[in-house]
Amino acid sequence: MKFLHCMIRAKNLESSLDFYCHKLRLKLLRYKDYPQGRFSLYFLATDEDAPEIELTYNWDEQTYTQGNNFGHLAYLVDDIYETCQHLQTNGVQILRPPRDGRMAFIKDPNGISIELLQAGKSLPPEDPWVSMPNVGTW
Repeated sequence: MKFLHCMIRAKNLESSLDFYCHKLRLKLLRYKDYPQGRFSLYFLATDEDAPEIELTYNWDEQTYTQGNNFGHLAYLVDDIYETCQHLQTNGVQILRPPRDGRMAFIKDPNGISIELLQAGKSLPPEDPWVSMPNVGTW
């Protein structure tokens, strides 16, 4: 058995693609429009062999609610500080900063929580992350 993808309903396609492709730096692998169903599917991943995020965009206005049965997506990163700095510079709020040099949380434009984990050993604690408070929920 192989895990293939996790589907997220995109409220706003442009902001979702901007977040996942430019801010989180995933690759858009493929997409397809389904005019008969009035929706589009966009598949993104870290690389061709990795599990994917399937963004589903319904063409007609939809209202989605956040359930409490889904926790978060998680990504292993090479440098948690560089990743968080890149995200913050590009307007992503760091909800749980990597004070421990190991873990951080952000949310996508659809309210999906994303955990970032440092590959290998934790990095030595450093500012500005050490003194940053948690913000909101994650």
